[in-house]
Amino acid sequence: MLSVLLQVIRRDLLLAIRQKSDVVNTLFFFVVVVTMVPLGIGPEPALLRDVAAGVVWVAALLAAILSLPRLFANDYADGTLEQMLLSAEPLSLIVLGKALAHWLVTGLPLTLMAIVFGVLFDLDWNATTVLVASLALGTPVLSLIGSIGAALTLGLRGGGVLTSLLVLPLYIPVLIFGAGSVNAAISGVGITAYFLLLGAFLLFTAVLMPWAVAVALRISIE
Repeated sequence: MLSVLLQVIRRDLLLAIRQKSDVVNTLFFFVVVVTMVPLGIGPEPALLRDVAAGVVWVAALLAAILSLPRLFANDYADGTLEQMLLSAEPLSLIVLGKALAHWLVTGLPLTLMAIVFGVLFDLDWNATTVLVASLALGTPVLSLIGSIGAALTLGLRGGGVLTSLLVLPLYIPVLIFGAGSVNAAISGVGITAYFLLLGAFLLFTAVLMPWAVAVALRISIE
């Protein structure tokens, strides 16, 4: 099973490398959204520190939504997805591999780029570390939750808009606790509870979402 998981991840990573424009567009969108805010609200350091966590997290959330349509669309278009459904390997395991690959090409770069944005928003090292750690825990949750929306809207006209409407309400708790952990670090309040909740979200979605997405894919194909 581990071999299957690694093969799915490797395949999707190779496809992402061959289709660099999709990945670049997502990262470029993230950078533009985050960097435009200081230009709009001014260079006041205290104000930038206050809005830093919310801006970076909202930009990461929107970038994740922007990248969701390609999660299953290409496989659906060329018939690969049907072969995956007919495979003897568990479909939920294949879905988990695809979600992990999606995180590696979107969530992980966004997380690493947050180090630079911590400097841009005048965050100290402790707050920047908390920001990066919260994104490291939260962005896999965004990929896993987003996969259910991408599966349910597969093949529908205007599926990208429908995906956004489906997953945005589910993203809100992750956004609240992810940004809240950074604000707590800035205020000197304990951050343990925030990270425990983010970890619980990650564990819950990692266990439940692959199975739910597998069911949704079968429904969409039928």
